[in-house]
Amino acid sequence: MAISDLNSAISPAPVAIWTQTDAIHAQVSLSGAVNVYSLAGVWTNIREKQNLWLAQGNAQNHALVFDASKVSSLDGSAFAFLIDVQEAQQKAGGQFEIQGLDPKYQPLLNEFDPINKLFPVPAPKPKTSFVVSVGMAAQNFLDDVRGLVTFVGHLSADLAWSIRNVRQVRWGDFVNAAVEAGISALPIVGLVAFLIGVILSFQAAIGMQQFGAVSFVGPLAALGIVREMGPLITAILLAGRSSAAFAAEIGTMTVNSEVDALVTGGLSPVRFLVVPRVLAGILVAPILTLYADIVSIFSSMLTMQIYGIPFINFYNGMLAAVDIEDVLSGLVKATLFGVVVSAMGCLRGMQTGTGAAAVGISATRAVVSSIVMIVLVDGIFAYISYRTGF
Repeated sequence: MAISDLNSAISPAPVAIWTQTDAIHAQVSLSGAVNVYSLAGVWTNIREKQNLWLAQGNAQNHALVFDASKVSSLDGSAFAFLIDVQEAQQKAGGQFEIQGLDPKYQPLLNEFDPINKLFPVPAPKPKTSFVVSVGMAAQNFLDDVRGLVTFVGHLSADLAWSIRNVRQVRWGDFVNAAVEAGISALPIVGLVAFLIGVILSFQAAIGMQQFGAVSFVGPLAALGIVREMGPLITAILLAGRSSAAFAAEIGTMTVNSEVDALVTGGLSPVRFLVVPRVLAGILVAPILTLYADIVSIFSSMLTMQIYGIPFINFYNGMLAAVDIEDVLSGLVKATLFGVVVSAMGCLRGMQTGTGAAAVGISATRAVVSSIVMIVLVDGIFAYISYRTGF
C-alpha cells in the first residue's frame, strides 16, 4: 500500500466540504459529529473558499446552501461556524439557506437567531429638537429647584430640632466631619492663602508704584483679604474637598441602600446624616477663614519687604484700614459659605442614582453646585453690605 493511501486511510474525512456547482451556486455539506475538535482547520478553509467565491462577480447573485442532512450531532461550535458563514454571506448581500437540519436542533438555532441577535443593525438615535431640548432642560432645572427647596425646609427644621435636643445630635459624626473638613484642610488652606497674599500684594504694588503709593498696598491687601479673599478662597477649597467628600460618602450609602434602611427603621436621613455635617461646616468654615486671613496677611507683609515697607508700617496701616466690623463681616460670610458647602454636598449625595458612575457624578455635581451657590451668596452678601455698610 502506498504512503498516500495509508495517510488517507488514517485521516478522517472532513466534517464540512465546500462544493461549488457553478459561478453563483455553492454548498457546504456537513457530515458526522460536528464539534470543536472536528472543525479544527476546516472552519478556516471553508471561510477562505467562501471569501474567494464572493469576490467573483456580483456577490448579490451568489446563493449558498448549508446541507446538514448527514449530521449525527452538533455542539455550540457548530452553530458558531454556521453563524460565521451566514453572517459573511448576508453581509456581502448574497442568499443563504439551511437544508436538512434535524428538527431537534431548530429550537437552539432559533434561540441564537444568528444575524438579528448577534449582529443587530445599529438603531439610529432619535434626534431631539431644540424646543424639546430646552423644555427638558427647563424641567430638570425646575425639578432641581424643587428638590433644593424641599431639602432646605427639611434641613432648617432639623437644625431647629438640634438646638432643642442637643443631646440627641450625633456628636461623634460631628467630630469626625469637623476633623476631616477642618484639621485635615489646614495644609492646603495655608498654602493657597500664602500664595494668594503674595500674588495680591505683588499685583497691587505694580499699579500703586506708578503713583508713588506703595505704602497703601498693605492696608488695601489686608482689607481685601479679610472681607473677601479669605472667606472666598476657603469656601472654594472646602467645596472641592469637603463637599465632594460628603457627597461621595452619603452617595455610597445611598447606592448601598443604607439610606433606605434608615427610612425603613423610622430614622430621618437628614437628621441622622446631614445635620452633623452641616454643623461641622458651620464650625470649621470661620476657623479656617481666620487661619487663611492670618497666613495671607503675613505673606503680604513679607512681600512688601521687597518694596522697602517695614513690618511696623504695614501693621499700623492695616490697623488703620481694617476694623472689627470687617473681620466680623468676613467671618459671617464664611459661616454662610460653610452652610452652603456642607449642605450641597449632603444634598447631592442623597440624590445619587444607580450605577457604577453615580457616586462620581454626585461628587462632581456637589462641587459645581457648591461653587455656584458660593458665588450667589457672595453676591447677595455684597449687596447687603453695600446697603447696610456692614
